[in-house]
Amino acid sequence: MVIDKDVLVHILRIALLAGGEQQRREHEFKYLCVTMSAKGIRVLSEAGSYHSVARAREVFDVSGAGDTVIATLAAGFAGGLKVETAVELANLAAGIVVGKVGTVPIAKHELIAALTPSSGVAMGEKILDKDLLARRVAEWRAAGETIVFTNGCFDLLHMGHVTLLEDCRKFGSKLVLGLNTDASVQRLKGLSRPVVGERERARVMAALAAVDAVVLFDEDTPLELIRALQPNVLVKGGDYSVETVVGHEDVIAAGGRVEIVPTVEGFSTSNIIRKLTVPSDRS
Repeated sequence: MVIDKDVLVHILRIALLAGGEQQRREHEFKYLCVTMSAKGIRVLSEAGSYHSVARAREVFDVSGAGDTVIATLAAGFAGGLKVETAVELANLAAGIVVGKVGTVPIAKHELIAALTPSSGVAMGEKILDKDLLARRVAEWRAAGETIVFTNGCFDLLHMGHVTLLEDCRKFGSKLVLGLNTDASVQRLKGLSRPVVGERERARVMAALAAVDAVVLFDEDTPLELIRALQPNVLVKGGDYSVETVVGHEDVIAAGGRVEIVPTVEGFSTSNIIRKLTVPSDRS
């Protein structure tokens, strides 16, 4: 008689749980946790059993998953969590670890990110302050996203701006745009700028499909912001070299890279303003 593989696995799983319950009774354990690979974790107790289903993730390496469960359970119990909550947290932690290669620790922000996923973000919700953006970037990074950062004034949006942002997005899966505040733009370009205020500019930029987050910065350069976010890829358009891009040393030192993309000739905010202010030759 040939026994189906799935049936055999089910029989072995029942035997494993029965053996676990026998061990719990013999040694008078209050709880006994049985890790069941892709099936999650089963907690055995005198009151019955509790099953925590594994979170669906792409598995790269199961090394350290069991140790992660034990460590997270211990931390949860030490922090006063109920057994069910501690087990769910441990299961979540193990799911994150198996998505990495090798035996690696799990960081606090990765657990927080997994517990507070964001998806389907509306355009208004893309506009974030630095602290909230840092948490969202940590969430994206924990999910394996590649974070791209660029910055600019983006006053009077034109095709050159849109092309730049589309090019930026090709270097990763999440694009963060650092947007100069009105005060910052004035210091850089004069008191007549910007033409469009920072709130309106932020809203327009957030509406673009290529942009995943917009953050305003008041400094003359985005260096502080870059250091806070630690993007994987730093992008600048124009005639820059890698060495002249603000923040390049920090990004490269952290294992990231800098990309330079060409500007679209003939398109600039200055040209648009000039056309609006210079009288037409036509009568």
